[in-house]
Amino acid sequence: MKPYSTSKAALSILALGMGLGLAMGSVPAMAAKMDATIGMQLEPPNLDPTGGAAAAIDEVVYANVFEGLTRFGADGSILPALAESWDISEDGLTYTFNLREGVKFHDGTDFNAEDVKFSLDRARADDSTNAQKALFADIASVEVVDPATVKVTLSKPNGAFLFNMAWGDAVIVAPETAAENAANPVGTGPFTFTEWAKGDRVDLSRNPDYWGEAVRLDKVTFKFISDPTAAFAAMMAGDIDAFPNFPAPENLPQFEADPRFSVIVGSTEGETILAMNNKQPPLDNIKVREAISHAIDRQAIIDGAMFGYGTPIGTHFAPHNPAYVDLTGQSALDPEKAKALLAEAGVSDLTLSLKLPPPSYARRGGEIIAAQLRDVGIETEITNVEWAQWIEDVFKGKNFDLTIVSHTEPMDIGIYGRDDYYFQYGDPDFKAIMANLDKATDPATRTGLMQSAQRKIADDYVNGYLFQLARTGVADAKLKGIWPNSPTQANDMTAVYWED
Repeated sequence: MKPYSTSKAALSILALGMGLGLAMGSVPAMAAKMDATIGMQLEPPNLDPTGGAAAAIDEVVYANVFEGLTRFGADGSILPALAESWDISEDGLTYTFNLREGVKFHDGTDFNAEDVKFSLDRARADDSTNAQKALFADIASVEVVDPATVKVTLSKPNGAFLFNMAWGDAVIVAPETAAENAANPVGTGPFTFTEWAKGDRVDLSRNPDYWGEAVRLDKVTFKFISDPTAAFAAMMAGDIDAFPNFPAPENLPQFEADPRFSVIVGSTEGETILAMNNKQPPLDNIKVREAISHAIDRQAIIDGAMFGYGTPIGTHFAPHNPAYVDLTGQSALDPEKAKALLAEAGVSDLTLSLKLPPPSYARRGGEIIAAQLRDVGIETEITNVEWAQWIEDVFKGKNFDLTIVSHTEPMDIGIYGRDDYYFQYGDPDFKAIMANLDKATDPATRTGLMQSAQRKIADDYVNGYLFQLARTGVADAKLKGIWPNSPTQANDMTAVYWED
């Protein structure tokens, strides 16, 4: 970044112009700002939310470029989107969606029920590359009733089906453009894709033909700044208007003291965990996993890696969810118990790989955890990896012992029932709990099952549960409408505007 400078000559001309303007009484009022530059620490690997697991994809395109049948509101509620309403059969198996009419994709083609059928069938196909294919597993058939009506029949009741359809992985795409969405996304949203300058930014423009309420910004730029120091400098210089997930929480007090900025602190769906490979010896031994859990000082990680921002968790569930159970005491810091468990397991001189993706919670937290594990006799070999390598090596290849990652998908405890998921748990009893949850519609019954699921994975010490990631953001004080919380991984710009 070049330092800003102005020559003496330029300053003289500027002063003269200002003087003349004042003398003539003709200084025009500044036009309202109609664009916003949003900072992000991570660049998405592609721009297709139906074909990638990275949270950064949704952070750019969710609700901005792509829309689903339903969507998450800022408060986590499920709202109508491309489906303006729906009817559910008494047996809970058939959902009839009444679609909005007059909607067009950004290439000018019409949106209709055929696009919904294509999208859902594509997501659940045997060769689907959707990162959340399990969201569609209960769909038995998708039938086009007429251009504005689609009927989805499930193989079994699923009380979370409308919730599932709000995920970014469930957005509706067109058959004509689906194959190109990774580099040239075409959706139905209020912003259209303009340009992706790899390694730098993604530009979006206001969609003049949007079916719904028009957005108030003409242009949004998502600027990728991976280095926390550079992110701080960019905000202070005014190069960035907002950084909703600011990567250097230690700088927030400086922004709070500066009237030019507003600091936004909220909650996320991000359960930050020390993930363990449950099928990799000796981590296939519950005593070893429990020992690791008792070696962890959560608050020290929150303080050291996140500067105090974060809520300790003892299971994979968000503390702000009404069904949350506080199980932190079950895996409380107890180094002596950790050593005893390792001895009971017959494990000594243990060295484990610890692969850390780029976010500061992982890199900083990994160093703290390595020291904590060393205190109970476990050494770690730390490898810092970029996201693409993490996806291939850890998430897909399962080539790891330990890793640290924040799972930012909403209420995603169901991942523990997947046999092929990267930490390789897939316990039959847990699967049975989730199967009953899928069938349940009574709120009290669902709460009880969710709490049973939380206790089950805590009892099995599947992973080391660290903290719920806080949403710590900073914005220009005049930029309004940024989500304070993150009910899903998104930078929803549809209600963002500049205050006069």
